[in-house]
Amino acid sequence: MIEIKVPTVGESITEVQLLRWNKKSGDYVERDEVIAELESEKATFEVNAEQAGLLTTKAAEGDTLLIGDLLATIDEKAKAPASTDNPVAPTAPKPPAQVEMAAPKPPSVVAAANSASASTATTTASAPAAVTEEVKASPVASAIIADKKVDPKKVKASGPQGKILKEDVLAALANPGRIPAPGAGLHERNSRQEKMSNLRKTIAKRLVEAKNGTAMLTTFNEVDMGAIMDVRSRYKEKFKEVHGVNLGFMSFFAKACSVALTEWPAVNASIEGDQIIYHDYTDISIAVSTPRGLTVPVMRNVESLGMAEIEKRVIELAGKARDSKLTTEELTGGTFTITNGGVFGSLMSTPIINAPQSAILGMHKIQDRPMALNGQVVIRPMMYIALSYDHRIIDGRESVSFLVRVKELLEHPDQLLIGKDPVKTLLEI
Repeated sequence: MIEIKVPTVGESITEVQLLRWNKKSGDYVERDEVIAELESEKATFEVNAEQAGLLTTKAAEGDTLLIGDLLATIDEKAKAPASTDNPVAPTAPKPPAQVEMAAPKPPSVVAAANSASASTATTTASAPAAVTEEVKASPVASAIIADKKVDPKKVKASGPQGKILKEDVLAALANPGRIPAPGAGLHERNSRQEKMSNLRKTIAKRLVEAKNGTAMLTTFNEVDMGAIMDVRSRYKEKFKEVHGVNLGFMSFFAKACSVALTEWPAVNASIEGDQIIYHDYTDISIAVSTPRGLTVPVMRNVESLGMAEIEKRVIELAGKARDSKLTTEELTGGTFTITNGGVFGSLMSTPIINAPQSAILGMHKIQDRPMALNGQVVIRPMMYIALSYDHRIIDGRESVSFLVRVKELLEHPDQLLIGKDPVKTLLEI
């Protein structure tokens, strides 16, 4: 009998949570087949069968286990079951991860999407509301529902055996938007309790520690995204043809931050005890939102990466986050973080520092706004950006200057190539 124990997953990690069993107790498993998924405070990892045999589980999903605890046993002497010709049902796809640093949609695209949504909604609303067999209604009530395009599910039935009567439909028309009272079977007043995952507990702990353990302030600015949107419009097809990835906003922001971090090293520093650690490289963490919670994988040496390399790396990290395949190394060691609430529609926010880093850049929604340009009021695609920073390391001059530099690089993307104004470089000034 082979014992499968909770493996060691990191020096500081003493316990894990059993997320799910991929195989049930009594199943025959093959060698190296994934039998379970565990979650530590930093990452999710898989447990494989050490030998083929009959599996007996020793813990339940949701249990908190210590390192070295018995997870399952495998009877390697058990005979494999006879093969079957029944096809295996396909596994349902996992929900996609949402990269908070993912490319915000240009206003034109957002407007088109909104227009399409509105068009779909209008089309749906104009269709007659059919009364199905599941929804019982009297002939007169059915006629009114079809004529007035009433959603039967929003009508509180008062007839026998849940039948909708004429008076019920008229009451619904007289009180649009009202939700049926409890007991109607549509909106029950239920609540549920769910154990907090290790990942969620870690997120909560780190955010509170960052809020209470740093002298955090936030400074704001705004960026005219027109130049970057023009570059993407002109070169996105060729970029994808050459590199095989889309040209998003990700690479522009990452490159701009890497240049600015080099010029303002305190923003790229961290505190250890009574020492300030300065980094001559830029390992940028990007916030990735997944169904299980927020993760912050790290892109190493962004200052040395090209635009296509950044886009490819982001796709790789987002995919691993979606599939819970990020390693501890990929989740630790960043020197600066970028997060983008704009993909969720946020116009402005104050992001919390990802300790022990000293600063985090928050991106937001691109929105058309009237701006004064050369004495004229023009409509420009603008984005608010926010820098939250640790005032123990970074002074106001450094934080504001860093954010202004990021703004300058984004509004003049030609400077991202050498990190300087081409004209000033030519004039040596």
